[in-house]
Amino acid sequence: MPQISTREFERLPLRVHDFLTGVPLHDVWAVDLPRVRSGITLDEFLRAASTCLLPCSPVARALLNIRLFVGGLLGLDREPAAMAWETFTTRLTAADRSKSLALAGTRDGLFRVVYRFENEQLLELINRTAHAAALSALVETPNAYRFYFGVYVRSVSRLTPIYMALIDPFRKLVVYPSLLRSVHARWNQAFRLD
Repeated sequence: MPQISTREFERLPLRVHDFLTGVPLHDVWAVDLPRVRSGITLDEFLRAASTCLLPCSPVARALLNIRLFVGGLLGLDREPAAMAWETFTTRLTAADRSKSLALAGTRDGLFRVVYRFENEQLLELINRTAHAAALSALVETPNAYRFYFGVYVRSVSRLTPIYMALIDPFRKLVVYPSLLRSVHARWNQAFRLD
């Protein structure tokens, strides 16, 4: 469940590459999933996996809870006033909106949906530390499926690079590997591979 090269990711035919032009790609990860049958889409997987209650590891959950607690105490997680920031949804074209399977701005946990296409989903989060976007994509290969998870970060203040540097070790060593193991387990359970 490795972090992969930006080059591999940018070769994929994804809308996000043009959509988030000018927003730095922080990193991208991938996990290979067993081939169950041909034609599984990210949307199908997300709908099937939503019924599978397999959480991330206890350590990853604990780190997230600590981060949310500290963020709540310090007021870091409040969204800035709407006039102070521009959501990525303002970049949506009419074609993007008509193709999206979810309404832009819909809450999805801590995030808001920007778009959800058949095999690509972009979520965003903005607070006083960063304006981040999380990209999920599913690509069918000849022998398997590959799930990609990319993180884009736009700076909102001088705090952003400091904050990202502080959380990077936890993201890279605990949170994202746990998230990708959870994706793999949810895939197996959703498609009855256990």
